[in-house]
Amino acid sequence: MKNFLSSMLGALAALAIFSMGAGVVFFGFLVVISSAGHQPVSVEDGSYLVVDMDTNISDAPRLIDFGSLMADRPEALQLREVTQAIRSASTDSRIKGIFLIGSLQPDGFGSGFAALSEVRAALEAFKAQKKPVKAYLTYATTRDYYLASVSDEIALDPYGVILMPGLATEPMFLAGTFDKFGIGVQVTRVGKYKSAVEPYTRRDLSPENREQLRKLLDDLWGKLLADVARNRGLAVAELQQVIDTEGMIRAYVAKQTQLVDRIAYRDEVIASLKKETGRTGAKESFKQISLADYARVAPAPEVEHKGEGKRGRIAVVYAEGEIVDGEGEPGQVGGVNYARELRQLRQDPDISAIVLRVNSPGGSASASEAIQRELRLAGEVKPVVVSMGSYAASGGYWISTYSDRIFAEPATITGSIGVFGILFDVKKLANNLGVTFDSVKTGQFADTLTISRPKTEAELAMIQRAVDWIYDEFVGKVAVSRKLERKFVEEIAQGRVWSGAEAQKLGLVDEMGGLQSALDYAAKKAGLRADYRVTEFPRKKELVEAIEELIQKIQPVSARAGIQDQLTRRLAEELQTLRAYNDPQGIYARMPPGLKVQ
Repeated sequence: MKNFLSSMLGALAALAIFSMGAGVVFFGFLVVISSAGHQPVSVEDGSYLVVDMDTNISDAPRLIDFGSLMADRPEALQLREVTQAIRSASTDSRIKGIFLIGSLQPDGFGSGFAALSEVRAALEAFKAQKKPVKAYLTYATTRDYYLASVSDEIALDPYGVILMPGLATEPMFLAGTFDKFGIGVQVTRVGKYKSAVEPYTRRDLSPENREQLRKLLDDLWGKLLADVARNRGLAVAELQQVIDTEGMIRAYVAKQTQLVDRIAYRDEVIASLKKETGRTGAKESFKQISLADYARVAPAPEVEHKGEGKRGRIAVVYAEGEIVDGEGEPGQVGGVNYARELRQLRQDPDISAIVLRVNSPGGSASASEAIQRELRLAGEVKPVVVSMGSYAASGGYWISTYSDRIFAEPATITGSIGVFGILFDVKKLANNLGVTFDSVKTGQFADTLTISRPKTEAELAMIQRAVDWIYDEFVGKVAVSRKLERKFVEEIAQGRVWSGAEAQKLGLVDEMGGLQSALDYAAKKAGLRADYRVTEFPRKKELVEAIEELIQKIQPVSARAGIQDQLTRRLAEELQTLRAYNDPQGIYARMPPGLKVQ
């Protein structure tokens, strides 16, 4: 026993010493990170602003930036940070031009086409100041080329390619897997286009879902083609013919068809930029500053006049991610969390208006209603404006509908006004493993929410009544808030997704425009001067939260994983979606989980 105690105490002492040492090292590591992130940044006269597209552009601000530490994870940039920096550079005499390079790394709901439309608008404003925008591409996806097509000059690597074959969406269906493992699925829903349950009940797309997805992709693709054709001086038909003929567009074809201006190796492009910035023959590269660095030191964008009214502050609330019941995790929109924040903003006399930036596929119906309730109350005392990002569907539309004005991009995916319930059971799986269940209850519906068995017809009817009621409420809310005839809303609802452009025609959206347009409208409605200030939510994390997130993020996830890893990731995404199904009633307003436009 004595030896045992000695050994145990020695081990504990060693563990304590190791923990203290590790803590010191880890604390030092954090200090290094902190100091590295605050190195002084200077901008040389005649510099190019380098926009490295090897990133994910999210709507919400970066709570903690670990991108530079994770070699296999793309560094994230915030959309507003990007557009503000570009607009500041347009009037900054030190910035000579913009140089686009790299390839976007979409993650979650980031780097959607609606967000990229806002970046393109900022680049167009930059060009309007008679400053050049140049791009160098190697392996350009549709997203990359859509952004780069704004450029005055596009160079493509001789062995590079433009992969712009068209848009596609490819949902994953798990019904066969559930059948194989003995997992039962029962659904209740309203709306013939409400296809969010299809991945769990079917092995392919329903005719109605295929119809709506075809229309949506055609709308988005038409917008992308029109923008690219305009910038490249081509007819839309010409551009479509090249895409249909080539699919994977090699450098020499891209040059022949005016999709790029020159074919060049990277060193040739760098050499021309060195010459342009006065560094010909120098060992250093051309005069430059990265967008991330410039954003830290950029002067505030100039305004034509301050105008009348008070200075004022506008709160931007980023509802980005799945809408879930409760507080929610990072990357989710928690009903309790967001309702509390909106309540505080409503009661804060220093906040003159609220802009809700929505980039969400929806989720929990009860959480959506909790958020909408606070927005309606806020709207009684101050302007509430919605800016829709790449996704603002189902619950994302639910929380948007009562605002004073809704802004969206033509490529926004919105609508999906529908409701469904999804119920799982493991009876067959359990029986296969020799597990059985029995119960005692005091009422017919006492054990309705059990997963041990399928629901009875009476239970399904009960849940369907709840789904019908919530759908009826959803339609009614849209009719009242948007001042539309209820019968018309019932026709355009049905769980159908719409592009932002179509949504405006239908009256679901007021105006085409990005976040800046929404901010300016809110400022005008609140009687603020043009130099209003902006505060953002979610807030930055405290140190303890930062450490917890760091531990979670030090898990390599290759952005260029093999086929097996890609399949694993898809499955993980689907399971993560299932985890977000936490509504206490099991009723959801969510667009199809597999609707990711590629």
